Amino acid sequence: MIDRLDLIVIGAGPAGLSAAIASARCGLRVLVLDEFPRPGGRLLGQLHQEPDGFWWNGIKEAQQLVRQASENSVDIRTGVSVTALEQIGQTGWKIWTNRGPFSAKHVLIATGAAESACPLPGWTLPGVMSIGAAQVMTNVQRVRVGNRGVVVGMNVLSMAIVSELRLAGIELAAIVLPPKNPLNVRASDPGDVLRSLLRFAHLAPNALFRFGASFLGNSLMQRMALKLYPRRGIRMWNTPLQLRRSAVEIVGGSCVEGVRIADIDSEGVPIPGTERLIEADFVCIAGGLYPLAELAAVAGCPFRYAPELGGHVPAHDESMRTPLQGLYVAGNITGVESAKVAIAQGQVAGLSIAIDSGVPDSPTETELQTAMHRVKQMRRDALIQFDPDITACRNRMYGTNDAIG
Repeated sequence: MIDRLDLIVIGAGPAGLSAAIASARCGLRVLVLDEFPRPGGRLLGQLHQEPDGFWWNGIKEAQQLVRQASENSVDIRTGVSVTALEQIGQTGWKIWTNRGPFSAKHVLIATGAAESACPLPGWTLPGVMSIGAAQVMTNVQRVRVGNRGVVVGMNVLSMAIVSELRLAGIELAAIVLPPKNPLNVRASDPGDVLRSLLRFAHLAPNALFRFGASFLGNSLMQRMALKLYPRRGIRMWNTPLQLRRSAVEIVGGSCVEGVRIADIDSEGVPIPGTERLIEADFVCIAGGLYPLAELAAVAGCPFRYAPELGGHVPAHDESMRTPLQGLYVAGNITGVESAKVAIAQGQVAGLSIAIDSGVPDSPTETELQTAMHRVKQMRRDALIQFDPDITACRNRMYGTNDAIG
């Protein structure tokens, strides 16, 4: 079977599984590789309630995708790390892994995204973890990350996961900003953080926060709101959201014992004499996400820099094709967005690959256009927008517009 593969998908997350299903339904022989012990990717850690009351359970969504893949004879192999890939003339691609080499005519890279860090003194102590690690431990491994924690960093990702940790009964003493340094410039600026919080204020459980956010449409009102924002914070999910305080240091001997915080001015600079200690036995650092695109670089794919999408992304068009023949990308490697967008992008990639393969059951161009239309719809309807300019950035990248009617 390995010698007769039409497609190798690297990454068994929402985009990779969706693409594998779409390609296999068209008659392609598909192998999916993933280094994690279970397929599902970031889906495995997701659990939240949407505005319409529907509970999005990532584990169940992953199980459904895996079941559909199995029904279409997709071969999924987990615990497989891909270390390199190389284009072999016009005949296809060779993939190197810890389980030996594989070959296929087409390759889809759907490796997702990785977390950025917000460095601060003490962040190497046992008990310090990324916010995503806390999500996986809680929702996937059913392990209690600690008894009382502090979250350092306020962004879309941390706010979503904080609600999940609280749902699991984990106490969070505070959510504070990271310290101001060259790597945390925007994440430590209270004004920038407030503007980012306003983008998803409609999801806040605090009615006062939702109501107040509706009046903060201009910079003058935002500056006034920041000045009046209580230093003790506003409670969300029964956790103080302390926009005017930052972490100075994580303290402890052999493990985390607390976080030293300080009041900050409007620029994020600590105010002398305001330091205090919050006792905690674990700390979650939330630095945001960036596309995990190293394998695309190894393959020789050109890149584009798009801050709205999380950083450097492999060059690709709206059909998920890269400039390299037989190489495709989908999901968060193309820019950090929601799992639903990733699933829709995977569908597009799978159809593009099937068209390029020339199989008898090849989809039509109309089917591909319909799938691309669905990506735009998913993006527009996304519960959380990681950046307000994602759509505009995508339009510039693809030379398209936002019309979806």
